[in-house]
Amino acid sequence: MRLLNLVLNIVWLVFAGFWMAVGYAAAGILCFIFIVTIPLGVAAFRMANYSFWPFGRTLVPTHDAGAGAGALNIVWIVFFGWWLALGHILTGISLCLTVIGIPMGIASFKMVPVSLVPYGKEIVPTRQVAARQTWGSYGPSVR
Repeated sequence: MRLLNLVLNIVWLVFAGFWMAVGYAAAGILCFIFIVTIPLGVAAFRMANYSFWPFGRTLVPTHDAGAGAGALNIVWIVFFGWWLALGHILTGISLCLTVIGIPMGIASFKMVPVSLVPYGKEIVPTRQVAARQTWGSYGPSVR
């Protein structure tokens, strides 16, 4: 499975990942220019990393996100989220036009929710999600 993830990530990087990561990085740099929006910039760079190498990682909701995360999500949607989500949708449609691009198109569609509302979600390796489902958390609990 790791070899398949590696191959898909390399193909993704060539056809879509690099440009999507550049979009997130541009949003992050713009956020860092204005001091008030530095938390948005941190989220943008986190998502750039995810869009650069998505296979083998997934999104899980965080249940401790509060009202601050909701407010930041609204600001994010207004200034950055809508055009990054549109980029993922257009990229996903164009990748799905070919048979070999369908897995990458699905990965692009998978990134639409996090590009719209990045706060309240955590990017984790899929191995940890499987362990969480087995043990009820990110590993066996010791009591």
